[in-house]
Amino acid sequence: MAELRTEEEQLEAIKRWWKENGTSLIVGVVIAAAGVFGWKTWQDYQAGQAEAASMRYQQLLSLSGQETLDEAARQRADDLVSEITASHGDTLYADLASLLDARLAVDHDDPAAARQALEAVIEDSPRPYLQGLARLRLARLQVAADQPEAALASLEGEIPAALAAQRANTRGDAYQALGQLDRARDAWREAQSLSQQSGRPLYGVELKLDNLGVEEATL
Repeated sequence: MAELRTEEEQLEAIKRWWKENGTSLIVGVVIAAAGVFGWKTWQDYQAGQAEAASMRYQQLLSLSGQETLDEAARQRADDLVSEITASHGDTLYADLASLLDARLAVDHDDPAAARQALEAVIEDSPRPYLQGLARLRLARLQVAADQPEAALASLEGEIPAALAAQRANTRGDAYQALGQLDRARDAWREAQSLSQQSGRPLYGVELKLDNLGVEEATL
C-alpha cells in the first residue's frame, strides 16, 4: 500500500508539474521547431542565391572571353554586372564581376567606367586580396592616363604581399612618367628581386631596366 501511495503521489506530482509547466514546454518545442525550420529555409535560400550568382557570373565570364563584343553583347554584360552587384553584392561574384567590368570598359576605351568599377571594389569589398588587385589595376590606369602622382597614391593603399612585385613594377612606371629615373630603376630592381623570391616571373622588367642602361639587370 505504501508503494501504491508513493506511485499515486508521484502521479499527482507529475500532473501538477504538467499543469504548471506544460504550456510553456509546448511553446518551447514549437519555437525550437520553428527555429530549425527557419534556419533550414535560410540555408536553402542562401544556397539558391549563391547558385544564381554563380550562374550569372559564368554568363558574364563567357561574354568577356569573346574576342570582340558587339553593342548588344556589351549591353548584356552591363546588365549582368548590374544584376550581380545589386542582388548578390555581398558575394565574391560581385567583386569578380566588377573587376571584369573594369576590364571590359578598358577594352571599349572607357577608362572612366573602368575606374568607377575598380573604386567600387576598393571601397566595398571585404576581401583584401581583391581590394589590392583593384588598387594595382587602378594605378596602372592612372599611369596610362598620365596621372603618375595619383598612381603612386593608389599604390600606398593596402596591397597583399602576393602582389608586391607587381606594385613595385607599377611604381617604377609611375616614377618613369615623372622623369624620376633613379627611383624608377630602384622600383624595378625591387620588382625583380621580389619576383625571384616568390618564384613568379615578372616579364618586361628586365627590358625596362635595359632601356635605362642597366646592363647588370637579370631575371
